[in-house]
Amino acid sequence: MASVNFMYRSTKDKSNLILRLLYRYDGTDYVFGAKTNFEIDKTYWSKQHKKKSKDIETTNKQTNINNELNKIENHILNAFNSVNIETINKDWLTSQIEYYYNPPKKAETLSTELLKYFLYYIECKKTETAIGTQRKYNSTLRLLERYQKEKKVVIQIIDINENFKNQLEKYCIENNYAQNTISKFFKTIKGVCNHADYNGIETSHQLTGFKTDQHKIEKIYLSFEDLTKIENISKNQLTDSLNNAKDWLIISCYTGQRVSDFMNFTGEQIRIEDGKDLIEFTQKKTGKNMTVPLHSKVLEILKKRNGKFPYKISDQKYNDFIKTVCELAELNQPTKGSKMKETAKGNGIYRKQSGTYKKHELVTSHIGRRSFATNFYGKIPTTYLIYITGHSTENMFLNYIGKSNKDLALEITKYF
Repeated sequence: MASVNFMYRSTKDKSNLILRLLYRYDGTDYVFGAKTNFEIDKTYWSKQHKKKSKDIETTNKQTNINNELNKIENHILNAFNSVNIETINKDWLTSQIEYYYNPPKKAETLSTELLKYFLYYIECKKTETAIGTQRKYNSTLRLLERYQKEKKVVIQIIDINENFKNQLEKYCIENNYAQNTISKFFKTIKGVCNHADYNGIETSHQLTGFKTDQHKIEKIYLSFEDLTKIENISKNQLTDSLNNAKDWLIISCYTGQRVSDFMNFTGEQIRIEDGKDLIEFTQKKTGKNMTVPLHSKVLEILKKRNGKFPYKISDQKYNDFIKTVCELAELNQPTKGSKMKETAKGNGIYRKQSGTYKKHELVTSHIGRRSFATNFYGKIPTTYLIYITGHSTENMFLNYIGKSNKDLALEITKYF
């Protein structure tokens, strides 16, 4: 519990009041002081301000001053309650007082309605986000549009609080959304609101807790054994489109790149250094300039295609084709995972549903990058793997690969 008081600390006849913030944390008392912009007469403050007066002019003056000081006090206490207490110090208090007198100006052209601002947010992010991320934004926007229409409300950015979270989560569950999908919706909404806050639009102090738990998901990947089966599919079983997709799938599993990157590989990006074939490109999602060695499996594909990569296809067609390819490779082992299914027969509404399926049913364009990371973990130094896959931290990388704690422990024993 924090409290605020005001003090006159100058020897001058007129001076600005000092605001003191007092609170107790982890058994220790803290006091921080900072100057306000509120100037007052020393004699009045020490002899008249807190005394009852029958003089109407003095009483009105006391009321006006108290009203102003109460506003400053409430501003500081609200700020105190919305931040990590460990970040509070004299500089923080000084900046909060400055913020009280000079708040960021709200851009008049920016709407405080969530859906209207969301459209502005999508436009701002258009040039810096991958197609998959843009789809995620649009999916969240459509959810909010349906929610707003059915509830007959206009959602304001300031309304994004704990109560809204509970209501929206209930709505999502009633409409058969998976828990991890709901969590992604909330993460996107929070990102939009943080963007609005940065632009001076007021947000709820409860926004920091705007999230839901995620369920652990099974990490599907293609083992080297699976890849051998894919390579050995009889040619007469494959159409040109399926053969093209099969080659892209193998390339993805041996380069560790996202579909937005490997699908744009060209022979012109390849160069040879010290007798080794390397490919240079810029990752679309991260903007990083990459140089990645080409595995012999990739070089075999390039050789049979006269030095060219397979022809480019859409993400959707690629996803469809590689499922068929993996089915032809007889990857039918029962595998836990989630896939899009109709919530009721013939209703045309699809949601991700968890269960046990044939492995080929769970294959998507993401599987190449995860297969590379998982298959080569313990064979290539982790630092190099992280560089190739583009993960920001080792912890993110280890959470990404399809290895259990037991698998990781057994890998470590190889070094004993």
